Amino acid sequence: QVQLVESGGGSVQAGGSLRLSCAASGDSDSMDCMAWFRQAPGKEREGIAIGFRGESTIYADSVKGRFTISQDNVKNTLYLQMNSLKPEDTAMYYCAAKHFGICYFDAAFAYWGQGTQVTVSS
Repeated sequence: QVQLVESGGGSVQAGGSLRLSCAASGDSDSMDCMAWFRQAPGKEREGIAIGFRGESTIYADSVKGRFTISQDNVKNTLYLQMNSLKPEDTAMYYCAAKHFGICYFDAAFAYWGQGTQVTVSS
């Protein structure tokens, strides 16, 4: 079993930055694919960043060039550095992980965190 716990959310003005963390525990060593998703009120969940084996990354167009996903394998922690934040980035942010298989936004992620709220004011 794997547990994921997000932190680092908060309120920030447009143009500001935040860094989200996702601490993994349990049987997390074999996580090949880790990702960040977000969901705004009244909207569908959106995949925004994926890290595959800590090597390759994929970003949604909506965050490309502003957000960076990274991993610290020693600390078993996934990060999302968010710069140049916009009001439309306001959402609940979730980290997710899976062991094997397809590593993309529409893959079936087995493990999810509880989420951390990000609010960007104009």
